[in-house]
Amino acid sequence: MSAPTEPADRKWRQLWQRRRWQLGSALLALLVLLILAVAALLNKPDKQPQEVFSGLPHSYEYLEAESLGKVQLHMLAVAPEDVILRTANLPLRQIAAYGINGGFFYGTDLLSVAIMNDVPVNGDKGAYGSGWFNAKYARGTLVWDGAAGRLSVQSVSSGDEVAVTDRSRYWAQGGISMNLQDEELWKDASQAEHLPFAEEQRMRSGLVYNRDGKLWLIVTPTLCTAEEFRLAVLDAVPGEGREGIFLDGDGSSQLNADEAVLTGDSRPVVQMIAVAGGE
Repeated sequence: MSAPTEPADRKWRQLWQRRRWQLGSALLALLVLLILAVAALLNKPDKQPQEVFSGLPHSYEYLEAESLGKVQLHMLAVAPEDVILRTANLPLRQIAAYGINGGFFYGTDLLSVAIMNDVPVNGDKGAYGSGWFNAKYARGTLVWDGAAGRLSVQSVSSGDEVAVTDRSRYWAQGGISMNLQDEELWKDASQAEHLPFAEEQRMRSGLVYNRDGKLWLIVTPTLCTAEEFRLAVLDAVPGEGREGIFLDGDGSSQLNADEAVLTGDSRPVVQMIAVAGGE
């Protein structure tokens, strides 16, 4: 009486084996898809690398402009009391602070004035390379007189010559005079102050203010002459009574901002003009 059930049992076993094989194949395919999805997520690059200065508190307004001569300017508009002159000795991108490169240097010696509250930023007062001197020549130096609330450009050789109301409340950044108020004088003055590579196509940096007391930290990645950069500054910086200085340029022209990072040629720079809020 049991014989007729054998074909039925065999049929059910075959059906179960076929279903088990189909289920196993489906699970294997699902596992492969899962592995591929995880691998794709792990290999997906970040949309924007996190910078060491990202997220720090700061008080600048970012502006970008392009002159009629196609010189692209990246500018940080700040209040002068929010400026901190400091050493860097690294490419700026590795510094946890917003800002731009500062004055001229050679090796680890600072060749431009860089003084905070009568203290040079790179060594002892009166020491070579400390930031107390504009090496060799009297040069345009942008000065913030904190007690008087006044910005000016002064031609000085050292910190001893900087004229301020209170020597415990000022900063002074050396460079080369732009003479933005005098079209006839500026070239002769920049030659007298020995502006390097003025006629060559170089990246450039500058520090400019207007009569309202607003200050702009400016860098261009565009290869341009000093005159082209100066004209771009006159086009882009608003207000009356504008004045400023050329800073170190070419590969030293570097900027840290949330909106743009300019690395120059990634060389270490000795000094930085930082915006308050960084380390």
